[in-house]
Amino acid sequence: MASLNPLNTNLDLRKAKHLLRRSSFNYTKEQLELFVGMTATDAVNSLTSNVPYVLAEPYDPLPIEAPDGFWNSSTEHPNTFNGQTRKRSHITAWWWHNALNQVSLKYKLSFFLHTSFTVGKDSGVGLSPFFFDHLRLLDFYALGNLKELAKKITVDNCMLDYLNNTQNNKNNPNENYAREYLELFTILKGEQIGEGNYTNYTEVDIQQAAKVFSGFKKQWDRNGNIDSDTGLPTGFINVNQHDSNNKTFSSAFNNQVITGRDTAETIFEELDDFVEMVFAQEETAKAYCRKLYRYFVKSDISSTVETDIITPLSQIMINNDYDILPVITTLLSSEHFYDEDDSDPTDNIIGAIIKSPLQLLSEVFSMFNVRYPDPETEQLYFYRNFFQWYIHGTYFKAAGMEFFNPDSVAGYPAYYQEPGFDKNWFSSNTIIGRYTLVKSLLTLNYIHTELDTVSFVENKIEADIAKDPGSLVSEISNLLFPENIDSDRVNYFKTFLIEDSDDYYWTGAWLQYINTHSENDKTTVKTRLDSLISAMINAAEFQLM
Repeated sequence: MASLNPLNTNLDLRKAKHLLRRSSFNYTKEQLELFVGMTATDAVNSLTSNVPYVLAEPYDPLPIEAPDGFWNSSTEHPNTFNGQTRKRSHITAWWWHNALNQVSLKYKLSFFLHTSFTVGKDSGVGLSPFFFDHLRLLDFYALGNLKELAKKITVDNCMLDYLNNTQNNKNNPNENYAREYLELFTILKGEQIGEGNYTNYTEVDIQQAAKVFSGFKKQWDRNGNIDSDTGLPTGFINVNQHDSNNKTFSSAFNNQVITGRDTAETIFEELDDFVEMVFAQEETAKAYCRKLYRYFVKSDISSTVETDIITPLSQIMINNDYDILPVITTLLSSEHFYDEDDSDPTDNIIGAIIKSPLQLLSEVFSMFNVRYPDPETEQLYFYRNFFQWYIHGTYFKAAGMEFFNPDSVAGYPAYYQEPGFDKNWFSSNTIIGRYTLVKSLLTLNYIHTELDTVSFVENKIEADIAKDPGSLVSEISNLLFPENIDSDRVNYFKTFLIEDSDDYYWTGAWLQYINTHSENDKTTVKTRLDSLISAMINAAEFQLM
């Protein structure tokens, strides 16, 4: 029986690693040490504060002679700026820097919302400031209410462009947004049981939903409408292009009739009525809980998990009117999450997910404290050289993840495509991209980064452990890998430190460096440590979480 009962033992290192990886993009030894000894409930609750941005907004350092700078807060019209594709990549750099430098569920949940209300930043979202507003909307509701987000997303300028709802008029309906809203964003299809009948809704419901959504338009200047709840620019309602007739839905929604309205204020009430109708269906809550489970726990949902985990979680979601925190804190504090609800706590959950390229990148940077250009003082190097040219334009593409730009509105295959799910991150086309990450950080000069393996060992590993190659390998593996490795794996990784020599080779080299700190001695140990860390990051164990 799978159990949502709270874990009744304090976190050890293994469980602390599991929680931190699944809940944050910031993965450090220091945070692991804080978690060890805490109850799961206390540890999870510590991750739920709504942390402010460490970097308030992105900056465009181009053109060099007169940078566009903080263009998102400029009073000029958004379409006066050139380089919109470049600027959208800079916005993702801003988001990632914030995510990397906060120990919080906020950014894991924000990215979850991106996989649930998907847009492709280079596939029709319009001008870059609209995408900036969109990411801030996801961040705003990451620790908040799914149902409220499902209302606000309809008048998000970015979404209005992406799924063409800004072209949806009463005399010329466009059903694109209505279809994806039901099929992908909220209740999902269910099994097809007849022509135009998908169990959870019908083609008639899509047509009626499109009428509810008619007349909502993009606000080009971002100044005309500011949402009172979020403080973010929104679209507007063109009353004359809204279908003000009553909308009658199918038996899937109990033949509910939503009264048509004909004023700006009441048309928003009509939208509220529609969203409330969709979210009143138990299957909507279950759809979100299954997504959360696959995102945070593992891709396989057995009949036992469906009964013992998904169904009660969905009831928690309904009871809390779709607030996300009661659901996610229950899940991440549970015996099931830590695989402690059966006789074998090593067979199901921990190490069961293949890391996304985003998770892999973020763990390497945070665990090894990789130095990269400061976005506030080294803007050109951070936004252009480091992020746009390498992280965004090279690493993510090679690793099979167009960052915030999946190739369809369905999102990244790892989060929805059966039966592979997260296994879709690995293919013959993407494996090289993942495996060249650490090499690039150690060798590429133009990206202005520093992965200092010597500093990592000197500052993060106790002196008595660092000098012994076997102990050093075991200590680093305990930080990097979900599970402890056996003696054969320890001996394998140890060869990168001692090659064909005995243990004393590494011990002597390390103590020589510690005593002198000379550049020559540092080069000697750095060569060995670079090889070791590269091998461990590229090991199968590190690809899992």
